[in-house]
Amino acid sequence: MNILFISLLLLSMVGEITYGVPFYVYIILAVVYSLLLFYGCYYVGSNFFIPVICSAKTDRKVVALSFDDGPIAGNTLQILQTLKDNNAEAAFFCIGSRITQNKAIFNQIHYEGHLIGNHTFSHHFWFDMFSAKRMLADMRMMDKAMNSIIGKTPKLFRPPYGVTNPNLKKAIIEGNYIPVGWSMRSMDTVIKDEKKLFNKVISKIKPGAVFLFHDTSNTTVAILPALIKHIHENGYEIIRLDKMLNLQAYA
Repeated sequence: MNILFISLLLLSMVGEITYGVPFYVYIILAVVYSLLLFYGCYYVGSNFFIPVICSAKTDRKVVALSFDDGPIAGNTLQILQTLKDNNAEAAFFCIGSRITQNKAIFNQIHYEGHLIGNHTFSHHFWFDMFSAKRMLADMRMMDKAMNSIIGKTPKLFRPPYGVTNPNLKKAIIEGNYIPVGWSMRSMDTVIKDEKKLFNKVISKIKPGAVFLFHDTSNTTVAILPALIKHIHENGYEIIRLDKMLNLQAYA
């Protein structure tokens, strides 16, 4: 992308010298370039910096549920109970610092057969501004915390806030992680109305979809039983994310 932009910039400069290209062309190029960079950074499925797996290419009526930012007391346990009641397996992309604070809940996630992925140790607000070295150190801290409790090291990684950039690409490659995103972002950290969230989610049910929820959302906890029922009533099966995407879950 940078090569393309530089090439266009050079062509514009040549054009200005040769044909008198207006100065505002540079401004337009800068704006377009900035918008493309923003799109590439903040849309996890753009594959702008690094390919991120966001759904399964299949005609089978299967979907995967995933929950970020746990484990936390209360909500995670309620989510686990709902999944158990419905014989459904899900993926939990956990924050390392919360693992150490909620070891019993974390053990239960693993014991009940759910996938556990890396969602960094700190989930720092400025994580996407870290150097590649600092990013990787944070990610490996989560690996270490997880391994110390259940004896497994995660291979699947989900970027905080879904943000990717060249530094994160370098950290992912060096750490030998598999980046995983989603095809349906529920926005459950923002949507507090249960009916609105439920209708938003069910409108996106399609073969191979990966749904993103958060342990921290009370609204998700409230609608989850009805959502799973709706998925099943429409002939869909809930598959654990790594199985649906045919990925290696642990190193």
